[in-house]
Amino acid sequence: MAAPMLAVRGSDGTSMLQGVPVCKDDPAFPRDPRQGRVMSFSKDGSLFGWGNGQKVSVLRSKDSEVLQTLDLPKTTMLQFSPLNTILVTWQPYSTTADNPQGDSNLQLWDVQTGALLKSLYQKKLEGWSPCWSEDEKLAVRSVNNELHFFENNDFNTIANKLHMQKVSDYILSPGAQPSKVAVCVPGSKGAPSFVRIYQYPNFGGPSAALANKSFFKADRVSMEWNKKGTAVLVTASVDVDKSGASYYGEQNLHYLDIKGEGAVVQLPKNGPIYDVVWSPTSTEFCVVYGFMPAKATVYNLKCDPVFDFGTGPRNAAYYSPQGNILVLAGFGNLRGQMEVWDVKKYKQVSKPQVPDSTHFFWCPDGEHIVTATCSPRLRVSNGYKIWHYTGTLLHKEETPAGKELWEVRWQPSPAGTFPERPVKYQAAPSPLGSTQPTTTQAYRPPAMRNQPATASTKLHEEEAPQDMRPGSDRQPVSKAALKNQKKREAKKASKQEAKPDAAEPHSNSAPNPNSQSAESCGDPETDKKIKNLKKVWN
Repeated sequence: MAAPMLAVRGSDGTSMLQGVPVCKDDPAFPRDPRQGRVMSFSKDGSLFGWGNGQKVSVLRSKDSEVLQTLDLPKTTMLQFSPLNTILVTWQPYSTTADNPQGDSNLQLWDVQTGALLKSLYQKKLEGWSPCWSEDEKLAVRSVNNELHFFENNDFNTIANKLHMQKVSDYILSPGAQPSKVAVCVPGSKGAPSFVRIYQYPNFGGPSAALANKSFFKADRVSMEWNKKGTAVLVTASVDVDKSGASYYGEQNLHYLDIKGEGAVVQLPKNGPIYDVVWSPTSTEFCVVYGFMPAKATVYNLKCDPVFDFGTGPRNAAYYSPQGNILVLAGFGNLRGQMEVWDVKKYKQVSKPQVPDSTHFFWCPDGEHIVTATCSPRLRVSNGYKIWHYTGTLLHKEETPAGKELWEVRWQPSPAGTFPERPVKYQAAPSPLGSTQPTTTQAYRPPAMRNQPATASTKLHEEEAPQDMRPGSDRQPVSKAALKNQKKREAKKASKQEAKPDAAEPHSNSAPNPNSQSAESCGDPETDKKIKNLKKVWN
């Protein structure tokens, strides 16, 4: 079983790297020295296409044989259909004085013959490519306020239409037939936004929808199906938080399935939602949310929390292709800390440190990961690293001075190529060593270095992970139960403090003459003194 290759695109050209453990340029791939403007693999990894500002080329991955060369110098986007039948190319839409309407900028090409099948207008980059079902029996694209459906790759005939006012987003379900489509329509004039799920070709009004979810506070919406196409997660966002609690606006997460059931995912910490990702098993999803340090929680299909990873510097989550490993990472303006977790045991495997990273990709084998620092996000220290999930760095490549790295991408593999393997906790061997952060002591001023060490003060106290599965010993306690528990502990502590005082045989304080214990002590002189104290007391 050949290791997946790694495609690299930058200002110094497009190249192909052999997979782990070789990690060298593939001699069969004709390295392109021109600036790489775009590149893309097919879904199964058998085809690779790239553009260099002069032409677009398509080659077969196994032997690097060039299948097609297209004269498309302005192409900036590429995509293959799921069965590698059609290549879709897109270039920015433009008009001239001689041609005010502009030319069609979306082309569909036959991969085998190189013939142009259809040329269309697509002004916006968002949603530029048609969406296909996995068997290519159905394709859909958005045109104005309509969704146009095409069958069997016949783009000359519109097989069906779904007309809804101001459709802002749609997403076609993966998985087997029949295909479903989730459609979002933003609210206006006091009306709420809503998301509906339809099953093709049943579009006969609102009653035909399999599920319907309406909500306010939705300037933007992002939707994501699970792998089986049975449920969709909807993240609704508003740019301005009217309460003033957050600079980042306000986000809410909604769950919707094809049976018509829906729910609002309850997030116990306030703040933005950084990432929402489905598990490849389609039975769980992970959410990273809340003000820093952010929380990360895994939920089941009932939207009940399964495991809470506590808080930490993180803003992204990545499941391995097999779904047995989850990586929580803090990229962008965070320091690049990653937490690798065994999902079945919910046990941390490693905690590597990858500063200045902007890209993260799992290898299809579920064993290796590539992280990269790319332009234009960061124009200095560009390069990429390949490492094992146990925290071992296997390969490191730095971009030469004056050059920029723009993209790295693993070659995909067909489903089932790499079966799930047991999770390892021991670091894999490598001459480059481990990327685990070294333990360092906190800085102490010279005047305090000879004094005893005291507990350091943290700006944020991080919460520990909690297992929320039924029957777990570490299930979280509700607020009411925690309050009652504190009351009982305080009452018990007060009793323990009062008990030694009551049992004290000798006391220096004067006795209370009104108490029964001071009535008589058996000594006449002492009784006389007590009577005198009573008179003074009264």
